[in-house]
Amino acid sequence: MRAPFFPKLAVSGMKKNKQIYVPYLLTCIGTVMTFYVLHSLSYSPYLGQMRGGRTVETSLGLGKFVIAVFSVSFLLYSNCFLNRRRYKEFVLYHVLGMGKRGLRRIIFWESLFVAVIGLAFGIISGILLSKMAELLLANILNSEVSYAMHVEPAAILFTVVGYGIIFFILMVKSLITVQMTKALELFHSENLGEKPPRTNWILTILGIILLGGAYWIAVSIKSPLSALVTFFIAVIMVIIATYFLFIAGSVALCKVLKSNKKYYYQKQHFVSVSSMVFRMRRNGAGLASICILCTMVLVMLSSTSSMYFGMEDAIEGRYCREGEIAIHLFSFDDLEGENEEKLLEVYGKVFEKHGVTPKNVLKYVYAEAEGLIDGSELVVEGGPQGTLEDAAVFDKLRQVEIIPLEDYNRLMETNLTLGEGEAYLYETNACYRENSLSILGVSWEIKGKLTEMFPIGENEASVIPSIVLIVGDKHSADPLFQYSEGPYDYHPVSARWYYGYDLGVSDEKSIEVYNELRNAFWSEELSFTRNGNGGYSYYSSCLALEKDDFIGTYGGLFFLGIILSILFIAAMVLIIYYKQISEGYEDQSRFEIMQKVGMTKKDIKKSINSQILTVFFAPLILAGIHLAFAYPMIWKILKLLYVRNLSLLISLTIVDFIVFGIFYAVLYKLTARVYFKIVSGGNRD
Repeated sequence: MRAPFFPKLAVSGMKKNKQIYVPYLLTCIGTVMTFYVLHSLSYSPYLGQMRGGRTVETSLGLGKFVIAVFSVSFLLYSNCFLNRRRYKEFVLYHVLGMGKRGLRRIIFWESLFVAVIGLAFGIISGILLSKMAELLLANILNSEVSYAMHVEPAAILFTVVGYGIIFFILMVKSLITVQMTKALELFHSENLGEKPPRTNWILTILGIILLGGAYWIAVSIKSPLSALVTFFIAVIMVIIATYFLFIAGSVALCKVLKSNKKYYYQKQHFVSVSSMVFRMRRNGAGLASICILCTMVLVMLSSTSSMYFGMEDAIEGRYCREGEIAIHLFSFDDLEGENEEKLLEVYGKVFEKHGVTPKNVLKYVYAEAEGLIDGSELVVEGGPQGTLEDAAVFDKLRQVEIIPLEDYNRLMETNLTLGEGEAYLYETNACYRENSLSILGVSWEIKGKLTEMFPIGENEASVIPSIVLIVGDKHSADPLFQYSEGPYDYHPVSARWYYGYDLGVSDEKSIEVYNELRNAFWSEELSFTRNGNGGYSYYSSCLALEKDDFIGTYGGLFFLGIILSILFIAAMVLIIYYKQISEGYEDQSRFEIMQKVGMTKKDIKKSINSQILTVFFAPLILAGIHLAFAYPMIWKILKLLYVRNLSLLISLTIVDFIVFGIFYAVLYKLTARVYFKIVSGGNRD
């Protein structure tokens, strides 16, 4: 045979099977386009000029990795379906005298054409849409960007090389499959699984146990840190359980429906149930994949949108003042009297120089310790107890701040009193019920609990349950500092001098003042900050300066959530489309027989609705259940990102589910038409 024969045969085969090749090519083009768009954005010269643009680069890097991994798995799935539909055609060529070598050459040319079309149209589409994506990102970040087009050669090269490797892997897999499969197996490849499967009760029970365990983990987690650690374990359990339940549990469901004579022996149910029971083992995996994709889309959209639209609340929760400076001391006495007055004088000169007056000033000293609560004792790492071997028990983790009574009375305008060894206690999510609290051998009796507390500086937004001790004699805390050595060493309990302020000026002015305050800390006027212990260290923050990081993080994740959701929805649509085509051709002969014995087109439609509705909405329903049980864990993880608006999260989740459900119903109507057209022989009423 002449060489051009095989390329022509490959093109002819693709044209004749356009019903399955067109969606496959669109999938290839879509994944290439999405990957190029994200890669192009990471090279964009305008990204660095956007608010939080540098932070967005991290999100884009994560997105490129997710898309690459997803592309490999999903294109492999699509390629397997494609080859299974073509096997009868290949065996016909084989019967007519074409050897395995000829079949391999056809597959080579088809794979080459798919790769060229996917890469060419994917990159061209990506170039055309990259500017739209850049404008969308700029809008999300509240930034301005030029409308000039920018094509990045490096992004094109990286996309071509990366997806060239993926298409090569797909081709090799197809070649190996054809080479290793016998002609008779090729002919019957579409009908594999026609034997009625047995109900695998072991998988069904195991799926129920795994799903119940994952749900229990999700609803029983108390600490946000515990939720972060166990989240991926719970996700893996849910994925495995979903596949087990759809593969084995759906078979059991079909047999239960079949055993119900009143339900089964109706013409709209008879054909549908008998068809499903034969192929449910194979189609169960497809339904499980649809369910997982639905859940992923709903989780991503609800969490990232609540982060983005609740960003202002998160920023307010994270920063109690526009500017903060917390100096790390070796004891409460390190910054008192003349030294504190000198420091405030230098800061006052900076404010005066810029013509601003600090407002809502917060100034106090406090000690901070973190450890595991054990009865009435806080076990602190680095103390006499040594290393905390059970530090993974996050539910016991507590953060304790110790504040002198004089500072509390001054800031809260109260006149509380305390005796020796006594303390007032204020708690956030700590549920502390003991009558005393001991830290490193120093113990305080709890005189009473407070209901109000001023913001505790940089720890205001901490997700760790916290306890605030108001102590009468601040020197009673001196033994806690004996384990502190140099300023850069680990301190089991550290003392701090906190100063927070508001200015009410522009972001640019606020940043200018903040930078000069930081520099003033090391000025010659404040030589005491460089003492014999190596000098003090300090923590500082500026709301105006760090707001861009929040916008970049939240906006970048929201943008990435939109892109990945679109990609996952497209994958879900393709899986459903392929599923309907596959089942349609499998059921075509059955419905032809039923039409010969009197079944009308109206009866076929009813049977189709019965079959599709029985299983089609199961993934969406289970995805909704997954989402409901995952909600407590998602909420706790979002707390780590300073999200505090619970009502916003609930509202957005409900809206996302309703909108997605409407889209899913429309998809049902469209794919049902495809199925009906196939089983009715291409004619419709």
